[in-house]
Amino acid sequence: MSHPTRLLVMVLCFGLISAAGVSSLVWNFSQLEEFQEIEFEPPQAVAAEPVVQLLMETIPIGRGDTLGDLLTRWGVDPETQTDLISAIREEFDIRKIRAGSHFVLGRSLLGTVESLEYAIGPDRKLLLARADGAFVANVVEIPGTIRPVRICGTLQSSLFESIAKTGEQPDLAFQIADIFAWSLDFYTDPRQGDSFCLLVEKKEYGGVRPPTYQRILAATYNNAGALHDAYLFPDEDGEPRYYSSSGKSLQASFLRSPLRFQARVSSHFSTRRFHPILKRYRPHLGIDYAAPTGTPVQAVASGQVVFSGRMGGAGNLVKIKHPGGYETQYLHLSRRLVRSGERVVQGQQIGLVGSTGLATGPHLDFRIRVNGRFRDFEGLKLPLGPEVPSDRMAGFQLARDRFSELMDESSPLATTMVAGSASPAASRSTP
Repeated sequence: MSHPTRLLVMVLCFGLISAAGVSSLVWNFSQLEEFQEIEFEPPQAVAAEPVVQLLMETIPIGRGDTLGDLLTRWGVDPETQTDLISAIREEFDIRKIRAGSHFVLGRSLLGTVESLEYAIGPDRKLLLARADGAFVANVVEIPGTIRPVRICGTLQSSLFESIAKTGEQPDLAFQIADIFAWSLDFYTDPRQGDSFCLLVEKKEYGGVRPPTYQRILAATYNNAGALHDAYLFPDEDGEPRYYSSSGKSLQASFLRSPLRFQARVSSHFSTRRFHPILKRYRPHLGIDYAAPTGTPVQAVASGQVVFSGRMGGAGNLVKIKHPGGYETQYLHLSRRLVRSGERVVQGQQIGLVGSTGLATGPHLDFRIRVNGRFRDFEGLKLPLGPEVPSDRMAGFQLARDRFSELMDESSPLATTMVAGSASPAASRSTP
């Protein structure tokens, strides 16, 4: 097509557009040269992108399963496995997959793996999909609406049952125990008639799935007349910490117990105890907690695992070294969940209660050494963390007072009370 012909076609096109009423179109003839190489072709139909239909398969995760084991079992070829696992490792530690949960694997009609989904927890999930021929993984938050909710009541039977009677999830008991773990031993301290109250962020999903709980903003626990309170506030590094109403830290260097909930102390620290198997008197340099096999055992403080293995009468043993000359030991485990050299954080699950070694039944023998000497953990005074600094006290007091107002019964928040508690309210009201 010659230059004059192209120009004529352009002018005609411009006239047609103008006739259609597109008054905002401005033609700049100085740009005409840019179009000299354009060839006008008949319009082609634009094909829509094909919709890829996927066949979804649920892959249950059994005890001891690895992601590689599962993919092999489900017939995924080794090359795809390598690409898929490499993509996931950039976003998520696949060693943390939980037995009893599951993956959802998506395949095309031709059998190729196109997607994978895994619920990391109640509020996050791992999504993996192909993009330009390669796998891309992302950890996403499940969307929902978060609102503060007040939950108050009295202790009836156990903290689990008392919270369940409010209509809320009894797992909140674990969070309460974690908050007050440095000042209350929830194995021995609670008394029937104790009162509790907490202000918690509750996340709701429009009825699509059950609600979940986020942060506990404030909590109180009245233990036989002794009031314990906690308020969430960031420390100087921006990390959320719990403080009492006076600004004292509730978090000590060590937890009060290596087990999270009630377990009978079957044997205390003693320099002369009759050994039930050896049938002779000898020192018992730890505390025995009688608990069912498989009960989770937690590190009472952050530190480094210096030994994880089997050792004579101690059976499966984990030793953790902590700053300040402290070392903790966890004996007779049925299973060890950490390796030598690994760093652990306070409250991390490190093993399961068992009866390995010299043991008459399932229990945890917990021991602590200070500067090489075994000490009685029950009588050991442990230091607390730093208080709220003076230059941040005003901000803490504002947060504390606001949380206290929201925990007051007159506050227009959703509230649930245990039947028989101090307040007559027994049903949940909407804010």
